[in-house]
Amino acid sequence: MQTDSRSRAVSTDRVIEVRGLDKTYAGGFQALKGIDLTVYRGEIFALLGPNGAGKTTLISIVCGIVNPGRGSVTVDGHDIIREWRRTRSIIGLVPQELTTDAFESVWNTVRFSRGLFGKPPDDAYLEQLLKDLSLWDKRNNKVMTLSGGMKRRVMIAKALSHQPSVLFLDEPSAGVDVELRRDMWAMVRRLRSSGVTVLLTTHYIEEAEDMADRVGVINKGELIVVEEKTALMQKLGKKQLRLQLHEPVGALPETLSAYRLELNSQGDELTYTYDSQGDRTGITGLLRDLAAAGIAFKDLSTRQDSLEQIFVDLVRQGA
Repeated sequence: MQTDSRSRAVSTDRVIEVRGLDKTYAGGFQALKGIDLTVYRGEIFALLGPNGAGKTTLISIVCGIVNPGRGSVTVDGHDIIREWRRTRSIIGLVPQELTTDAFESVWNTVRFSRGLFGKPPDDAYLEQLLKDLSLWDKRNNKVMTLSGGMKRRVMIAKALSHQPSVLFLDEPSAGVDVELRRDMWAMVRRLRSSGVTVLLTTHYIEEAEDMADRVGVINKGELIVVEEKTALMQKLGKKQLRLQLHEPVGALPETLSAYRLELNSQGDELTYTYDSQGDRTGITGLLRDLAAAGIAFKDLSTRQDSLEQIFVDLVRQGA
């Protein structure tokens, strides 16, 4: 199953276009299989998938780190192979692994990164960048002396030093503290507001649920769904009605079997799962039939699947 629909009012300008992308490594492992993906300007796109699903391979190809197999990739209209220099100047990448210039100071590291892309010096911009990442007071420290969380901040500063219009964050929250995660997501929101396109992979699915405009799920090298986040949760998320009973029951009568109710081990709570997008939820009929069976309840509540549960279900279906 692969869909690609949007309801958020973002630009229709296509920044990243991936068409028919395959990647097979020398040992014969096929990491990507016929990937089609469009990412739009000014959106936050979250790519989810289990370990080894192909997330990092896909990002690495778009960023020019790994050679593609068959297929095509363009960034802001530029082919990543024929116009590699141009596409790399558009992209900023924060990789999973911490790779920093250990013996250089924070300031020199970030300033050098900007120069690598042919950008003229702009110390005022870099100063503000370091302040936004709480690195300004560490600007003269050698990177090797910093904590892991601070090194991650340096990686983000390096990726943003040349003011890219597309930012890739590959598992940016891995191993970082809560403060950095909060600061980083605040910065990502500001970047999105300024028109920067952000594509992130994360194991913290609650972050994708909180941050992303659209979500893609990749498994075993195949993109199995691409959907606007809210629409995905409405379309695939199950909704549950939980009823706290007045008195415990030992078993449910046959007249209620059509509802496929779940009775907890204490016999005092019923769970009814239904499709909130269906023409009829069946709740009215359920309450009527419960009353007819002499089963009374004292309280009820509803719950909808989180993005994490939807992700787990999608991956399980594709296993």
